[in-house]
Amino acid sequence: MKRVVVTGIGLVTPLGCGANNVWSAFLAGKCGIRRLEGPDYNKISSKVAARVPKFKASEYVAPNEIRTMSPASLFALAASIEAVQDAGIGESCDIRNRTGVAVGMGMSDLEYIIETANILKDRGPSKISPYFVPRILTNMAAGIISIKHGFKGPNHSVSTACATGAHSIGDATNFIRHGNAIAMVCGGTESCISPLSMAGFSRLRALSTKYNDTPEKSSRPFDAQRDGFVMGEGAGIVFLEELDSALSRNAKIYAEILGYGISGDASHLTAPSEDGRGAIQAMQNALTDAKLSDVDRVSYVNAHATSTPLGDAIEVGAINQVFSSHGQERPWVSSMKGSLGHGQGAAGAVEAILAILALHHAILPPNINLDNPDPSLLELVRFTPSHPLHWPLEPGQHRRILLKNSFGFGGTNASLCIASFSP
Repeated sequence: MKRVVVTGIGLVTPLGCGANNVWSAFLAGKCGIRRLEGPDYNKISSKVAARVPKFKASEYVAPNEIRTMSPASLFALAASIEAVQDAGIGESCDIRNRTGVAVGMGMSDLEYIIETANILKDRGPSKISPYFVPRILTNMAAGIISIKHGFKGPNHSVSTACATGAHSIGDATNFIRHGNAIAMVCGGTESCISPLSMAGFSRLRALSTKYNDTPEKSSRPFDAQRDGFVMGEGAGIVFLEELDSALSRNAKIYAEILGYGISGDASHLTAPSEDGRGAIQAMQNALTDAKLSDVDRVSYVNAHATSTPLGDAIEVGAINQVFSSHGQERPWVSSMKGSLGHGQGAAGAVEAILAILALHHAILPPNINLDNPDPSLLELVRFTPSHPLHWPLEPGQHRRILLKNSFGFGGTNASLCIASFSP
């Protein structure tokens, strides 16, 4: 089976734009969560969110094209431009015809839908933008990226709620493995922070409400005082490539995708299965797909953990079951949502990129806001502290290996097994 490696990355996040900038801010313990101001949020119980700051769409597309694209598509396009440049894919690169796109988002632009509905009601159908339908289609980010870069391989889009980004990377990996493409631009994007979405998630009692006056403390995965997730946005785009192609181009290689596991809870619309079976199955499937040798060991899990009391506890229990059954030392565990909030459809890809950089730089990521770890979870896994740690190679190992988990409403689960590159 073909080996698949990461040769380019691009990020648009609440910590800023550009992978190097975001990585530096993340390691420094920065937080992108702010209080939401304005009368539209006055009656909503949660008033914190993680928005992308100072994003200038005109740096990536012509001003007259901005109105044709949703904010999420613009985020994805910007991140794709960085990833493609980082991979060293120029205009004359001969793999463009065999390069595909797999990018998805979790939700459409609800504010734009409301705005258009009001135009229809007040001014009639002739005043609706001809770009209304393209702007709300969740596959349009993939289409725009394909058109922008001239990539004529598979054009694929996933929409699996908060697992979208991880599913996109996993599906893209399989496209390359099975010979459907030499390279894939893949990941997730999201921009759905609005009064309507905030009100909807608040009605589910899913959002943090205790930290409206201290927003930077509101997302605190695994902490005893966690009380719900914080909505975020952004985009994470990865350039994946067949190893032989990357070596022939002398491309920089960040990491290798070893395995991809998926499963379904078949349990509840919004809550994970209480026994964690779906998460366990996804992780076990990823490990099986990775075909790890006897000396290989997963030493870090980048958790989905969104800072909800129920979800964090179920995932930690699932991680414990997976690795205690393997008879291995407990891996380090962290979640990046204390810094980024929960980026919904973008989360899996954004966090996977930061985890890839952790592999590349041999740094264990911090757990921002883990001030008082939940005592019931401490005995199950090893949490990284609130500051980064050096990630050493253990005796007998020649590469660092991690799992990255992403879970979504509807009971959809994805897990990626990723390793530092070793020829």
